[in-house]
Amino acid sequence: MHGRVKLKSTAQQEEEKRKEREKKLKIYVATRDACFNKRKEGAMDDEALQLTQQLLSANPDFATLWNYRREILTHLETVKEEDEVQKKYDAELVFLETCLRVNPKSYGSWYHRGWVCGRQPKPNWTRELSLCDECLARDDRNFHCWDYRRMVVKASGVPVDQELQFTDRLIGSNFSNYSSWHYRSTLLPLLHPQSPDLPATCPKSSTHSPPNSPQTHSHRVCEEQLLKEYELVQNAFFTDPNDQSAWFYYRWLLGRAEREEMISCVYMSREGERVVVAFSRPAQATGLMLLLDGKLQKVEWRSGPTSVRHSPVWICEFPPGTISDINNEHNLTVHWTEKYTKRECALYTGRAESWCRDTATDQELFRSELSVEKSSVLQSELQSCNQLMELEPENKWCLLTIILLMRALDPLGYEKETLAHFQKLKEVDSMRSNYYSDLCSKFMIENTILKMEYAEVRVFSISEKNLSTLCHLDQLLLVTHMNLCSNQLSRIPPQFSMLQCLEVLEVDDNLIEGLDGLSNLPKLEELSLKNNQISKISQLEPLASCPKLTRLDLRGNPITKTDNISAKLSELLPSVIDLML
Repeated sequence: MHGRVKLKSTAQQEEEKRKEREKKLKIYVATRDACFNKRKEGAMDDEALQLTQQLLSANPDFATLWNYRREILTHLETVKEEDEVQKKYDAELVFLETCLRVNPKSYGSWYHRGWVCGRQPKPNWTRELSLCDECLARDDRNFHCWDYRRMVVKASGVPVDQELQFTDRLIGSNFSNYSSWHYRSTLLPLLHPQSPDLPATCPKSSTHSPPNSPQTHSHRVCEEQLLKEYELVQNAFFTDPNDQSAWFYYRWLLGRAEREEMISCVYMSREGERVVVAFSRPAQATGLMLLLDGKLQKVEWRSGPTSVRHSPVWICEFPPGTISDINNEHNLTVHWTEKYTKRECALYTGRAESWCRDTATDQELFRSELSVEKSSVLQSELQSCNQLMELEPENKWCLLTIILLMRALDPLGYEKETLAHFQKLKEVDSMRSNYYSDLCSKFMIENTILKMEYAEVRVFSISEKNLSTLCHLDQLLLVTHMNLCSNQLSRIPPQFSMLQCLEVLEVDDNLIEGLDGLSNLPKLEELSLKNNQISKISQLEPLASCPKLTRLDLRGNPITKTDNISAKLSELLPSVIDLML
């Protein structure tokens, strides 16, 4: 037994650790209390700095102590010479580096470092950039450091091309660097903006303007540079097809143009003396003005769905007798003061309703999500992705990108291929099957709207398409008849109340339980809900706000087995004279 080290039992080790923790905790609490007392007394001296430093070295996320420390340093600026202040702040930066070693993602430490550099008489931005390089070399996804680097770049005026080269280095060493791809997407529009007059070439741009400079830049990248970026990102996803960071950047390169904000449709109806205004994007009604026959009207606007501040559809009613006489003609002008735009609509003699709508093409409606000026470029990218899919037939990112490219090129022409790719996506990525179902539903609705636009009809029919969700309802403002039978819909969303012209709705053979959207539909006359999941009277309450509803078909719903159901429905919906149970 001689010469052998005596091993302590686990219980002894735990007890010693506990005592050591208690000892450290007592010291920490005593130091904290002393620090708080000094702040309460208004002490702004070196001792207070030392106390806060002792605490923050152990716990750099103590926000109150950073605040106290800034109060002390701000006070010292007023009582010390500039050279002394500079030394204080230099020492502060050294201390902050120790805190960042304890926790490289400490909000308080990074914020305080930015504050110190902003207060320093002579900040050393080169040193700060080097610190960022060092931290990102250890963890290239430290978003705290990325935010700090953007601040340093902006403050020191680092050239944009130099930062772009920095992303080159990081991406070259690690294709899976989300932050570098994202940072690159903010730099390219500054360095290579698309010129409105010269879409196919790169305009001359300054390489010395710092990111976020006040100069006006396009949000799009010129085509010449885009082609180079395509090559870079293709190298990334051909090297590692399953890495999603490059795919996300690739989708950004393809472009995400937004529709111009405008009044897309104005609808007038003598019945109810209503005016409905639809926008290309959700907007507020505060900037809307109505002039009827040249006179400004005082009206109250309400959003189409539930009460929201931003809505794509707004509705108002004139006082009784304003436009109800069918023998009178009226001219309406809707001014949108926020965008200095207007739209006019004439309600002629003998007509019960009238509308004026934007004659936007399908490209402007739905294909702006992915838009590059020349379709040949998109076609080339589609070919590249198809080549990759031959090598990686079950790569979900490649499949999804192919779908989006097809949507950008020809949504109707590629409809069959798109549906096949969605089915494949659900098989190879079953965990996101619901997402793909919703996205597929969105695209099918878009295609149906395009077909409806081409035919210039007010009937919307999309049955037996496995729809799981409803969208783009603001585009269906003028629809009078709608067929959504034999899909996978579980509810009618609140946005459905934007369909102010809807007269007949068929949603047979779905999974519908909620009818929240079927409220305040002034023209709804017939509703067929056969073979759904309506089981309670309360689920039908929204229909009580539809004054013209006369025909309701509930056959095949659990509610039909409710005792005395006919009498209860007659009380809830007295206008319904043709009830089928």
